[in-house]
Amino acid sequence: MQNLQRRIEAGEYPPGTLLPSENQLIQEFSVSRPTVVAALRVLREQGWIESQQGKGRFVRGRPAMASVEQKRPGQAYLTKAEADSTGEVIEVGAVTVPNRVAVLLDVRPKSKVFVRRRLITREGEPTELVSLWLPLELSEGTDLTSGEPLRQGFREHLQARKGVRFDHIVEQITARMPSADEVKQLGMPKNVPMLAVFGAVRDASGRPLAVVEVLLPADRHELEDAYPIS
Repeated sequence: MQNLQRRIEAGEYPPGTLLPSENQLIQEFSVSRPTVVAALRVLREQGWIESQQGKGRFVRGRPAMASVEQKRPGQAYLTKAEADSTGEVIEVGAVTVPNRVAVLLDVRPKSKVFVRRRLITREGEPTELVSLWLPLELSEGTDLTSGEPLRQGFREHLQARKGVRFDHIVEQITARMPSADEVKQLGMPKNVPMLAVFGAVRDASGRPLAVVEVLLPADRHELEDAYPIS
């Protein structure tokens, strides 16, 4: 999707032009049909392109909504270097996978996975807990086992060290009450709920690669999104 979006912005596909067919895009970018279909759907929903029955997909140009910052926690923590934010690594290593993460990673319940958990602070106060969950083999030979903040984003680091290619994220947001440890770590009242954001990272074939979990006390955060009305 990003390659197509960049081409539209660069003028390679001017407004009014017909986009290549799905088969042409599959061959050009060497990706699966579901990936192409999903990317085209997102571009249409965001207003970059429009579909005309019997004719194909046409470029509309850069939509007004594209200038609105998209605040998606899962993606932000995948691309942003840890060293660019204040906080400390509070847990690193192999742990028993939680049920929800097991489903998102497509691993056996109660199996061992790798977690890197960091407590983020702003103005000296804890604000969120960020956890990166990985199959054990993906953590081997990386700096994710270090207690020092990474100077790369997770995506860039894993791509360089393990050769994996992140393609898309499926994000889920739930609300729940915090555990006793989370209350202590975040310095929050035990009767205040928290938002749990799970970003399941997949490659172009849909294979799960990682899960980013962001825990946000509900009294300190507000999630905002913007999208066109079709």
